[in-house]
Amino acid sequence: MSGADEKTIAILGGGIMQLPSLRIARELGWRVILIDGSSKVPGREYADFFEHIDLRHTEEITGVLKRYARENGLDGVFTAGTDFSTSVAYAAERLGLPGIPYEVALDATDKVRMREVFKANHVPSPDFRCITEETRLAELEGELRFPVVVKPADNMGARGVVKAESPDQLRQAVSRGFMYSRSHKVIIEEYVEGPEFSLDAIVYKGEITVCGVADRDIRFSPYFVEMGHTMPTAYNRATVSAVEKVFCQGIKALGITNGAAKGDIKLSGQGPVVGEIAARLSGGYMSGWTFPYAYGVRVTEAAMRIAVGLPPLSLEPNYHCVSAERAFISIPGEIRAIYGTDEAGNLPGVMDLFLRVAPGSKVCFPRNNVEKCGNIISKAGNRRRAVAAAQDALRRIFLRLKADRPETDEFLLGNGTPGVACFIIEDRTNREALTRMRPLWNDMPGRVPEKMAILALPAVEREHAHDWHGVPIGKALEMVTRYTGVHLTAAVTDNMIVLGRLFWDAFCRGGIQGGVYVIDTLLKKRRKGAADEKAN
Repeated sequence: MSGADEKTIAILGGGIMQLPSLRIARELGWRVILIDGSSKVPGREYADFFEHIDLRHTEEITGVLKRYARENGLDGVFTAGTDFSTSVAYAAERLGLPGIPYEVALDATDKVRMREVFKANHVPSPDFRCITEETRLAELEGELRFPVVVKPADNMGARGVVKAESPDQLRQAVSRGFMYSRSHKVIIEEYVEGPEFSLDAIVYKGEITVCGVADRDIRFSPYFVEMGHTMPTAYNRATVSAVEKVFCQGIKALGITNGAAKGDIKLSGQGPVVGEIAARLSGGYMSGWTFPYAYGVRVTEAAMRIAVGLPPLSLEPNYHCVSAERAFISIPGEIRAIYGTDEAGNLPGVMDLFLRVAPGSKVCFPRNNVEKCGNIISKAGNRRRAVAAAQDALRRIFLRLKADRPETDEFLLGNGTPGVACFIIEDRTNREALTRMRPLWNDMPGRVPEKMAILALPAVEREHAHDWHGVPIGKALEMVTRYTGVHLTAAVTDNMIVLGRLFWDAFCRGGIQGGVYVIDTLLKKRRKGAADEKAN
């Protein structure tokens, strides 16, 4: 073993969520062995050594690290924000390095094992059933009380997690859950209504320090997509204490005695309930970003120190601020252009902007936490300013889609993703006007129109809906005009094409993206028709 200033650490994962640990290791002067299943990861520039290994291959990882330990020395194995804490524990246990037992890591990863541990130790958690591909669902349906939640037993990021409210939905959800389960196991658990919290804890020699509690914003039922979190929570001290108490109960029941723990806790009508606890730090930009922004403490460094056999430094806050993380998303299609990122990233209070897509990227409406397009992180002295900064930045970003794409048409005008709507028109006068509208007026095939307009609703100022990113409907219409040059008109005239229900259906379903897409597609088709006519 080496001194505190000359440690060698193996870090599993070199993606965005692992960047804080890689940067800290470099800052501390530690040598870094980076292991990842992709050779093109942003963290590679911080590594002294790189090994291209699938993080599921525990034996191969352990064999490689044995060689490093023999030739160069090795003090610890670490990860954050991945679902490979089992790989970390397996290698550390076999190399005699600090960490938790492999069996404990399995209990904190496999949701079936986790639920069984909680049940045996009387930790509040949802009732559940374990399903394999041989299970006859029909025999269980009479025992279930809908709604229920279906989850793959061994995945993260809400992949394959769906709420089911009927036997038919249950069968579809279970089939989807198996697609995301490496162990071919799915759990069906009771649905717990109530707000949800994310927590991180550092555990050293059995002593648990809960580092922070964040409020989560979960949307798009029947899926569970986190559209953001705010650190710290806005709930009162009594509620927070109750949430922390249940979290600590779960950590102790699992046997996590050295390292880190990440929890998702729901507040039901009967009190806090453990959703999940993982034997690692959180992803989702919490442990590496919003926590240090809110408190000035590097919880990642504390967990890394324990991983190499050192005690954590003080976790007492250096200051008290608020940090908000918010995600931006897209409807299905292919990205043509991205606007507003420089403006958004330079707003006061905005600390980071993470863009996960680029022109040419295929995008979908999110069904889990890995299908989002990017994230904004802010910091301010109070909650109102931190949330406002993040939301303001979101409103500046626009992902323009390529025109005339079947997947976009299906989402906007077909049957794609039932139940999802960006805007709902509520005023009676506006609803009646929509029912009377034609899709289009003065359509002129074969000729590019000199003018185009959108027939306005009679009283759009009475609508108060906001889109997925918090943009009010009036502002959203202004942005459609800004990006297309097509304005609203109060009446249909003969000298222009006027979009009616065709526009409003797409706009209400897909927001600014939907409105701009319909106009771009109509113009593209008219230009093509004019070019074909001229060629003939």
